[in-house]
Amino acid sequence: MQKQDIYAYLKMKNIRHEIIEHKAVYHMEEASKLELPYPEADGKNLFIRDDKKRNYYLLTVKGDKKVNLKAFREKNHTRALSFAPEHDLMDMLGVTAGAVTPFGLLNDSERKVQFCIDKDFFGGSQMIGGHPNDNTATVYLKVEVLIRIIEEHGNQIYVVEF
Repeated sequence: MQKQDIYAYLKMKNIRHEIIEHKAVYHMEEASKLELPYPEADGKNLFIRDDKKRNYYLLTVKGDKKVNLKAFREKNHTRALSFAPEHDLMDMLGVTAGAVTPFGLLNDSERKVQFCIDKDFFGGSQMIGGHPNDNTATVYLKVEVLIRIIEEHGNQIYVVEF
């Protein structure tokens, strides 16, 4: 699915959402300079894999948090972790670096990527923002709706404390 496919999917499923088109952003520092309506809902997305290249994870955390992969590994009993190469990102999620998003999981036809989402998204407004597989827009929706979309697709989901 590409950007317009994500929009059509949300419309077809009658999912309440808000789309903000903006200039391309490649990391959280650039995103923080945009005037977005829900800055507390912005997510940082990391695509990682284990050292045996068997397990892949999409970590989505609140945008202001830092992720310690060693601590994540120890807490979740995984093998050694590192960032997955860009060709895996494209092959599995259909996105490029800078456009990593939970919506990319809809392109994971083998359902190999495990989705680990920050439990802090479930407090406050319970909104989450993510690129629609393209870093020139952000789609905002309720986090439980995003979880339902990914559950329906078939990827494993874990709510994690970062």
